[in-house]
Amino acid sequence: MLLAGRAEWPTGVPGLRAYTGADGVAVLLIDRPAKHNALTLAMWRGLPGLLGRLAEDPGVRVLLLAGAGGTFSAGADIAELLEVYADPELADEYHRDNVAAEEALAGFPHPTVAVVRGAAVGGGCQLAVACDLRFAAADARLGITPARLGVVYPAVPTARLARLVGPARAKYLLYSAELVDAVRARQLGLVEEAVTGDALEARALEFARTVASRSPQTLGAIKAVVAAATEGGDPQAAVEPWERRSRHAPDVREGLAAFLERRAPRF
Repeated sequence: MLLAGRAEWPTGVPGLRAYTGADGVAVLLIDRPAKHNALTLAMWRGLPGLLGRLAEDPGVRVLLLAGAGGTFSAGADIAELLEVYADPELADEYHRDNVAAEEALAGFPHPTVAVVRGAAVGGGCQLAVACDLRFAAADARLGITPARLGVVYPAVPTARLARLVGPARAKYLLYSAELVDAVRARQLGLVEEAVTGDALEARALEFARTVASRSPQTLGAIKAVVAAATEGGDPQAAVEPWERRSRHAPDVREGLAAFLERRAPRF
């Protein structure tokens, strides 16, 4: 359902596919179903450039991140990790690439929603946490599992998880390395909506289209201010360029006119 009526957008990254549509919603698909959508080093390295190109597309207003074949992502490719951890320098480089990919997703200038079906484990869950919001099938299973592997997780994803769910809940998830279903994940603050049955994609698409119809100016300001407020920045400094722009941009005039004329605004 997410891909219906969308044109495939060339990524140049094996295992990652992208689609755009006239509704302003882009879909980035993790596409290695035979490997449960495990993420390779090439995929981690390719994500920042791919997200940068999608951000420059004037038709993109919301990004949905999903997995092919009924699984979001099983995380890092373990066979590849065995090779990486055979060399400390390679392991350092791998983690740098991993963090750069996550930071590129977190810094995407438009709203992002992870659409989680099946497993979102380790690096897969990490990517979901880097999105603005997470919608999951009720029977999806989410967890971040470095404690099972002896991996010391980088500071960036660990701190992002703690900001999202709180310190104690982050420790609960990371200490146990257990997977939780989406209903429990919602209780923990890890997902915003746990959707029953087969309605996940329809609900995520409905929400994305609603967001795409809102003022990009307002959404951009919200994203900047919330990031500053939760990451130790200055919220006032973050909002000032948006406020200045809003005095001259047409969004407010269009929004007020649409309200008075009882029609949908055309931002």
